Amino acid sequence: MKQPAASPVATLLGAIPNRLQLAGGWIDQPFVSRHNPRPPGSMVVVQIEPDFRPMDRSGVASGTRAVAMKLWKGRLPSRPPEELVRELYAAENKGKADPSGSQDMIGLIYPGVNRLDYDFKIQGGVFPSHIESCNRLKVARWLSRVLHLIPVEPRPDGYSPLGVKNLSPKWVARLGQSGRECFDAIVRRDAQALGASLNLTMKCWGTLLPHVVRHPRLRVDLMPILKAYQRQYPGAMYSGCGGGYLVVVSEKPVPGAFRVNVRTASGLP
Repeated sequence: MKQPAASPVATLLGAIPNRLQLAGGWIDQPFVSRHNPRPPGSMVVVQIEPDFRPMDRSGVASGTRAVAMKLWKGRLPSRPPEELVRELYAAENKGKADPSGSQDMIGLIYPGVNRLDYDFKIQGGVFPSHIESCNRLKVARWLSRVLHLIPVEPRPDGYSPLGVKNLSPKWVARLGQSGRECFDAIVRRDAQALGASLNLTMKCWGTLLPHVVRHPRLRVDLMPILKAYQRQYPGAMYSGCGGGYLVVVSEKPVPGAFRVNVRTASGLP
């Protein structure tokens, strides 16, 4: 049977998925994980359908996806995912002084909801010591309903989140724990616990790497926006350093927000 032609929008966007990071981000960076007194530390990435064009420089791995689109001609190859992650990591970070974390690549390649466990003593903390994946369709559908994205502002040119590093082991441990709590909350379909894990991540970011949310080059004052949504909904966090999208957890509609479609491996019940 002849397959229907792809729509112009689908052709424009390409077949490689997008990814969204949730709680625990930055634990994938060895300069952070090396200070974790209770490894492994975890973070969560969610693969989402490429049915919209994300803002660039907004923490949703659009730069890594662009590299993947060029490297693999718009479609993920049918090869072991660990192999693809390493190939894309090498292509993305060639010649970079501050390499992207491997969570960017994993989120684009691994379907479903993924908990990435990082231990600096294993592979230098560059790649996870373990990946726990959930591809249950009912979980994906629930998560697609409760995650709401509000465009805020891409990070500006010349901005870096690494100007101040307060890498307290206690707070690094809390960052890694927020990822574990996030994954458990998603699997249980517990919106309150999911929101709490995002809120904890933002506290960790503000403590460990304060320029993630406060920096003279940022044109938007991110913290009042974040706190307002955290007061009204179970939880909220920014999609990446310098803003990007505000990711809000809510079982009710959030004005001005749009929802994403979580992508699973095979629609498991």
